Formats: sequence, structure tokens, C-alpha cells
Amino acid sequence: MKKLLTLLLFTSSLISVCAQEKIDKSTNYNQEFDIVILNGRVMDPETMFDDIANVGIKNDKIAIITKQKIKGKETIDASGHVVSPGFIDTHYHAVDIFATKMALRDGVTTGMDLELGAFNVKAWYDKKAETGWQVNYGTTTGLNIVRMKVHDPELNLSDPLDFSVAGPVIAKAAEDGVPGWSVTKSSIDQMNQIMEIMDEDMRQGAIGVGAGVAYMANGNTSYELFSAQKVAANYNRLTSVHTRYHLNQDTPTEAPIAFDEIFTNAMLLGAPLLMAHNNDYGWWEIEEKLQLARERGLNMWSEYYPYAAGSTPVSAAFLRPEVWKDKYGYKYEETLYDPVDDAYLTDKTYADLVKNNAGRAVVVFFPYRDKWMPNWLTMPHMTLASDAMAGIGDDGQLLSWDADWNEYRGHPRTSGTRGKTFRLAREQGVPLMFTISQASYWVAKHLGDTGLEAMQERGRLQIGKIADITIFDPKTITDNSGFKVGEHGIPTTGIPYVLVNGVIVVKESKVLPVKPGKEVRFPIEPKGRFEPIVTEKWLNKHTIGINPELLEIHLDDDSGAGKILKND
Repeated sequence: MKKLLTLLLFTSSLISVCAQEKIDKSTNYNQEFDIVILNGRVMDPETMFDDIANVGIKNDKIAIITKQKIKGKETIDASGHVVSPGFIDTHYHAVDIFATKMALRDGVTTGMDLELGAFNVKAWYDKKAETGWQVNYGTTTGLNIVRMKVHDPELNLSDPLDFSVAGPVIAKAAEDGVPGWSVTKSSIDQMNQIMEIMDEDMRQGAIGVGAGVAYMANGNTSYELFSAQKVAANYNRLTSVHTRYHLNQDTPTEAPIAFDEIFTNAMLLGAPLLMAHNNDYGWWEIEEKLQLARERGLNMWSEYYPYAAGSTPVSAAFLRPEVWKDKYGYKYEETLYDPVDDAYLTDKTYADLVKNNAGRAVVVFFPYRDKWMPNWLTMPHMTLASDAMAGIGDDGQLLSWDADWNEYRGHPRTSGTRGKTFRLAREQGVPLMFTISQASYWVAKHLGDTGLEAMQERGRLQIGKIADITIFDPKTITDNSGFKVGEHGIPTTGIPYVLVNGVIVVKESKVLPVKPGKEVRFPIEPKGRFEPIVTEKWLNKHTIGINPELLEIHLDDDSGAGKILKND
């Protein structure tokens, strides 16, 4: 079987080389390209092209891949290095300038927060376009944040909101003792308000819907989640979900059951689905189901990052004493680390942070993940996504672009995810093409298959595609960051060049102050597709006709005495 696979890979590569040379014959080799990358090992996962070749870039696209001599206004000698499609991150909370700078050193060319997403998507894209950005950027409409708009009206949200500025807002929502977005169940009227806001974001080009259900497991009902997935499905777009029971292994609330909730919705709606960080209990069952789904033509996939520690706001529901300590038996002083104060939490410091700074991100250690990590490196279509955190300093504020690497206080995955993954894969003997696929191609393919044109042009190293390119040394690429203060942000080494839209952004391992990033977004549509939930419509569609006053569907009351399904 291995011999057959080797033969198929060789044949595919040979065909790719021949096809490439055929294209080259119609190209003027004597023209001067903007940039030429010479003598690199050019690798393209889609065509399985893998050969030493020269790459010519004109404007923002790859104009030529050839063994012939070519010249350019600027030359990069890639001898001994891989010329790869730029790395794409779909779980990228690093939507601030310093964290993005760290990610560039890790080879990222496109960073999109598809889990939390953003509020006021139009203004969010407008702001990014106005300020410029170093990597390509995109967002979903965030169910968690939109729920804040409805359930925490004291926040008076209107400006664009994303992870970089979410911490203080989360804290303010909890000041009255009730973080409504997290714990309050929606009435039908409130659900309609939430879905209408999200539909407008979809009209404005949002990549899909982001739903961090684990952070609002008690407030976000199954019907509201189903309705949110319908908002995305109405536009044939994805939902990215951090599932309701993530981390849980206790029956009947096991993590895979929460996956079944979103999986069933997506399957019945015929909609794309991204399982956010499938890196904990039950991941094997979930991956098996995703493979079966893809065999049936469904566009579904997952993410992981290579760390046995996560990071999350200290106010996360699963960190509450009755869950983290009483149910799971963990101790704060052994598992919860505050990178800002450089200290493990105690019962007292945990309670103080929840009360006074509920949005503070802490590091959560899960040592049992180490035994699973080698499997994630070899799982097809399990894509690499860092869950990168905001670039904050020791005062809890965002760092400036020119801050030192050692000033960063946060999870080292922001600075080291790709470096660590490629190092571990090298040590484990994972084929390099496979790891590149996890870091780039499979991400682009699944997003491109939703109709997102920007991703159909990326994640490939081919003539005519966008010149998002990461150049790395396969023998030395490695992470250097760790959990000690001063080491959180130490950059990955072995990635001397990164190009975004044909512009060199990392040169000789130095990040340049240029902003060639472009938006990743669906076209703005003239009219939204929102349809409110209305009792009479629902009954006409799903029943043979009864008195609406006799039908009780309780969505917001555990006692069974909730409101009748109607718009009152």
C-alpha cells in the first residue's frame, strides 16, 4: 500500500511539473518580475507539485513557476528552503497590531477570528480598510457579542467590537452581577432581535456565524443555536462553533454530544461547519464523524493547536468553582495561570479577577492532551488554527507595534503555533506536504468551497493564484516561546520571508512596517434575508392547523411555565 501511495504521489508530481512547464512556454522569461524567488523547493498541496523551481511575482499574483532563469526588481534566494502557500488561521483572536506582528513571524498571511467574530461587521471591515492591516483579515458575525447587545443593554453597543477590545466589555457586562449574554435565555422577541442583527452582518459580507456556546452554555438554548446556524445557512455560509460541552467527559453531557447538536443542525440545513479547536475529550469520535460527513459530500472540518494548555477569559462558565473544582476536581493553583501577574490563581485571586476584571485571559493547563497531540498532526482535514490571543503587556493593555517580544504576556500559541507544529511533525516523520495542507491548503479549500472567492485564490502555490507565500527552512523551523514571563512572545525561527499579496512583509526574519493585507469577505448584498419567528407562520408550515393559543413551546423557562411561542 505504501509503495502504491509513493508511486501515486510521484506520478502526480511529475504530471504537475509537466503541466507547469507547458504553461511556462507561453511566458516571456526575459520580462522583469516584481519579485523572484529562486532555487526554492516549491510545494503546492492541491496539485502535489514538489520540485526545485523559481517563482516570479507580478503585482499580487504568481506569474510564473519555472526551472528557467528569471529576473526581478527584488530577488529572494530560497536555496534550502520551502516555498509554501501562506499559512491561514481561522481561529485568530490576534486582531491587534502586536499580536499580528507575532503571527507574521510564525508564517501567517491570513488571520480570521471565525469563533468569536465581531459586532457591527460593516464598521469592522471599514475600520480595517481605513487603518490598513499587515495580514489578510476577515470575520464572522459573533453570536456571543450580539447577545451582549440584546441581553446587556447597559453596554449601549454600536461601535465595531472584536476580541482586541472585548475584555473590558465582558467585564462591564458582569458589573451588575448578571452577564446577560452568558446566562440569560432569549424570548422569541429577543431571538428575533439577535437574528436580525446577525442577518445584517451577513448581508454586509460576514464569512459566517461564530458561536462560542461553551461560554454561554446555560443561556444559549438549543433552538437559538439552531436559529443562528440557519442565519448562516440562509447565505450558504459556515458556522464556527466552540461547542456547549467542550472539555466535558461526563455522561450525559459529553463533549461529542454537543458536537452532535451542531452537526445535526448543519447536516439538515445543508450548511458548512467548522468545529472550533477539536482538541479535547471525544476528539476521536468527532473526527470519525467529520470524515463520514465529508465522504457524503458535506463541507465540514475541524481545527487544533499543538498545546496542552488553553487560554480563556477568567469568567468562563466552565472555570466556576462548582464546575472546575467540585465537578472536575481541579485546583486553581495548579491549573490556572495569569500571564499578566505571572502567578497561578488561588481561590481568592480567582474570585477577585472574576469580580473586577472578568475579561482577563488566563492560561488553563490540560496535561492529558499531550498523549493525543501526535494524532492531531496526522489527521486529514484537521487544520491548524492557533486560537491566538491579543497582544497585551504586563499592564493588561494592548502593546504597540514596536514593543519588544519579551513584553508580551499571554499564551505562547500566539507566537509559536506553526513553529511548534512543523517541529513536532518533523520529529514524528509526518510528510511535509501533509503539514502544509493542515496549515494552509485545507483551510483555503473548505472556505473556498463555501463560495468565498478570496480563499479560492489562496492556499495554493500555482500560477495565477494570489502571492501569499511563506518561505521556511524545513530542517530548522521551530518555536521558541514558552510559559515563563519574558518567553511568551519569542518568535518562531526558520521562517525568514513572508509575502502577503505579493508584498514582502517579513524579510530576513524582520517584520517590515507595511500593510498589504486585504479583506476576506463575501460581496455585500442589496437586501437581507432575515425572516422573524412568527407563531402563525411556524404553525402553518409545521402543523395541519390548530389554535395557536393551545401550542406552548417553552424556550426560556426550565420550569415548563415559559411563554407561549408568540410575538408579544
